[in-house]
Amino acid sequence: MQQHTTIQTELAAFLRKEGQTINQFAGISGVNSGTLSSIINGNRPIAMQQLDRITAGMGLPEGAFYELYIDECVVHSAPDWRRLGPFLHRCAELDKLECIRQVVQIIMDNITYAPLLFDTAEEFYGQGKLQAAALLYEGVADTEKYQHSERLALCQYRLFTIRIGQSPEADFRAATRFEYFVERLEEIDQLEALRQLADIYIALQHWEKARLLAEELRHKTSIQYEIRFYKTKKKKELRQAPRPLCFYILYAYWLQSKVCEESGEYERALEYVGLYTEMSWIVEESEEVQQIRAQFSRLGTVCKSLYRLMCGELEALPEVMESIGTPGLGLLDGLLKTVQAANRYGWEVDGLISRFQPLLTPEGAAFGQAEGTPGRETPEQYPVLLYELALYSLKAEKIEQGIRYIFGSLEASAALGSIACVIRCVRLFEQFRPHASAEAQDRYKQLINRVQIAHAEQTVKTQDQL
Repeated sequence: MQQHTTIQTELAAFLRKEGQTINQFAGISGVNSGTLSSIINGNRPIAMQQLDRITAGMGLPEGAFYELYIDECVVHSAPDWRRLGPFLHRCAELDKLECIRQVVQIIMDNITYAPLLFDTAEEFYGQGKLQAAALLYEGVADTEKYQHSERLALCQYRLFTIRIGQSPEADFRAATRFEYFVERLEEIDQLEALRQLADIYIALQHWEKARLLAEELRHKTSIQYEIRFYKTKKKKELRQAPRPLCFYILYAYWLQSKVCEESGEYERALEYVGLYTEMSWIVEESEEVQQIRAQFSRLGTVCKSLYRLMCGELEALPEVMESIGTPGLGLLDGLLKTVQAANRYGWEVDGLISRFQPLLTPEGAAFGQAEGTPGRETPEQYPVLLYELALYSLKAEKIEQGIRYIFGSLEASAALGSIACVIRCVRLFEQFRPHASAEAQDRYKQLINRVQIAHAEQTVKTQDQL
């Protein structure tokens, strides 16, 4: 019968092969000779530190025996947290994620390990070992999935923060998975969770969802503000939110203004600007609060001018022009809104277009994005801007220039998979096709072919991700 491979048999075979005694190996490995003898004879379990020293003494890579260690100390014997805890920490240090996954799958049949695994996951999370932490959070969450515990909600919150930032699709999946658990978090933790969710939905342009989250964020933060600063009797010491409470209220109003902006309700957007720039109610006085006040005050100044412009007040144009490409108003967003207003009200903005013409490239637009704003611009704005510029030029009977902008928008739309913008460009070109040269019409056919190929490739990629 073939002997079962164990760490003990591997060590014994190594000593025979190298012609070493236990005492000699003890000197090399730093493990006591009596301990080594007990380990080889199966009379003593191996501690984590001893395993690493034995592995090094044998000249093997770190973690070489970890799979065997799982078999011996987890599968074929009662798991002992005094050994499992250090083992999980070493696996995280060496990025041996498969070992962590195996341990979690084995021991989570016993729900009593859930608190220990959760505490370890929190340590990993705090140390930036996010993938190792995620495996533990997933194990705890799966074990407690039928519970209504705050620990389950915290696991889901941590998994949400770990999963976001990879791609829009991943962000959407992470957000929809986590939403259900927000209400189970402690009240103060819900504020940052709602802000993160809202930020994702704004970036994904899910405006109605962002609006609902903004309302919920303002409501919950207002309650916390009342409890913390206006109630004279407090039952217990209150935890601090990651940011000053005033930030979440101002941010909720800013979110509402962005939702109104997107739907074209610029007068309502102006009302929300007034709400996040009127700060006399703020009682916090820290340096961070002063920075928050300054940030939202700057945003309010810029957005007030922009929304006035979008409401038809041409007098606001110089202020908007000075703000474009500065912190508070990105190049893409500022130019897009201004040209849209010009097209809507029949204004002449040739000076503005000439001023920013050198930046009207994908590279220039990327460098011109604003920093220091709560939200962020999206690449999809670039082909839309080119479309609006095409419309502006064609209305001014600058046919060749307008068609060049249409072609630029089609190319950018194909690269981004923006079918909605492609359709608008096609309609606009067909409207002015009789005025296009034969060369331009040939170029248009080539671009449409490229768009169709890009769309087919994007469809296949999306199906593969699903």
